[in-house]
Amino acid sequence: MRELLRKIRATGRVAEPPPERPRDETPAEVLDKARELGGSVQIRHVDAGSCNGCEIEIASAFGPVYDAERYGARLVASPRHADALVVTGPVTRNMRMALRRTYEAVPEPRLVVALGDCARNCGVFAEAYGVEGAVSDVVPVDVEVAGCPPAPEAIVAALRGLTGR
Repeated sequence: MRELLRKIRATGRVAEPPPERPRDETPAEVLDKARELGGSVQIRHVDAGSCNGCEIEIASAFGPVYDAERYGARLVASPRHADALVVTGPVTRNMRMALRRTYEAVPEPRLVVALGDCARNCGVFAEAYGVEGAVSDVVPVDVEVAGCPPAPEAIVAALRGLTGR
């Protein structure tokens, strides 16, 4: 047992290096807003009518394996403390006004990320009776992340584009 403790003490902390920065395909106006945030972005997640597939992937992206927080992205509970909104799911009729008010509560400069195919174009819920439309039909969208649901790597890559890390 002592031998193991000595080895642990001698080795110290060991961590994998971060993966290479993704190729930046973020539009210039989004990069300008992101620069104002100073390399750190506080995110408020809004479920506008999702099936919860994207929420599971968001949990993975902020979990210990992908650890989006090491790139300066952090989830917050209040839109007043947020710099960006991450919206999942198609916007349902009941969530249209709530999403709009949440967007208005986020201080300038604010960014909106449409996460998943449903948020981008309503996905499999297109033309459903309870669906108002895509996120871009209700609030202006700065970044879109494709996938149903998007992989945690894609979520982290999009957040790295916002933080610049």
